[in-house]
Amino acid sequence: MIFEQVATEGCQSYLLGCSQTHAAILIDPNLRQMDHYLGLAARDGLRIRYVLDTHTHADHFSAARELGRNLSARVVTHRLSPAPYADFRLCDGEILRVGQMRLSALHTPGHTRDSMCIVAEDRVFTGDTLLIGGTGRTDLPTGDPEALHDSLFNRLLKLDPALKVFPAHDYKGRSHSTIGDEIAGNPRLQKRERGAFVAMMRELNLAAPTHLTEALRTNMSGGKTVAQMLSDAAANIAFISMAELAERVKRSDPELVLLDVREKDAFAAGHIPGARHLPRGQLELRVNTELPDPTRRILVCCEFGHISTLAAATLRELGFTQAAALDGGIKAWRESGFPLIPD
Repeated sequence: MIFEQVATEGCQSYLLGCSQTHAAILIDPNLRQMDHYLGLAARDGLRIRYVLDTHTHADHFSAARELGRNLSARVVTHRLSPAPYADFRLCDGEILRVGQMRLSALHTPGHTRDSMCIVAEDRVFTGDTLLIGGTGRTDLPTGDPEALHDSLFNRLLKLDPALKVFPAHDYKGRSHSTIGDEIAGNPRLQKRERGAFVAMMRELNLAAPTHLTEALRTNMSGGKTVAQMLSDAAANIAFISMAELAERVKRSDPELVLLDVREKDAFAAGHIPGARHLPRGQLELRVNTELPDPTRRILVCCEFGHISTLAAATLRELGFTQAAALDGGIKAWRESGFPLIPD
């Protein structure tokens, strides 16, 4: 087996490749590491055939949909996963063949109802069912402490104690453990009696993950994250620096239409000299009357540079091929000492 482990601020993902055929699978990929995975696969001479999520993640954005689409790879989940983009759903006990490797699915609900562990040769990828020195939480959507107790004590912990444990998270820099080590030393697994374990899990009172709502929305629906939308928009437009704009404002460049897409109060409080006001929420409805010439060079600005990026991309889609965005936004313009005038 060709094996790579990639850590992203505590989130763990894994690239497994068949040393004979060089077919590969990615387990629990993180959207932030897409280029890293492709680089590792290229370096190791691997072709990623499958992308697998051990469960519906609530604390980071899965790269499964994007990688599946970009690589023509099958997206693998448990059959209970809500992800509409999954096209290979495993049931308990089924085997996925990746080249000459055989990966066995073990349904282990508790952290989520679609949680599964994957057994591959001398190791088991436990998702958030079993962590090093801990277990997955059960207070997020579809979590169930009673189901987690059953999954741990009646299933996962009955596997070979020598199996290496590779979880989906570890925040202390550890790479792996073993089933035997976790049985002996994991504090949560010392509560073996069902009632005591369930009571312990219900009393954890953990803080919600930072990106809980957005992560669940995107991972359950296949929708885009806000960062993805901004990245996609930025890839399709040009930007103009503050210094370049300052020079054009100074000479009152007649070839440039400066469009401020902030709300009315923000525009009135202070805007770049020569700017025209068209709130982002009204852009599509008023564009034909406000901007009748699609060949004009349009520079869009907003407070932080995010909304203007989306607005400039929208204008380009509407046929304004010279639309660009101010690099940095009006906040950076203000902090750099460039002039603003009230309405």
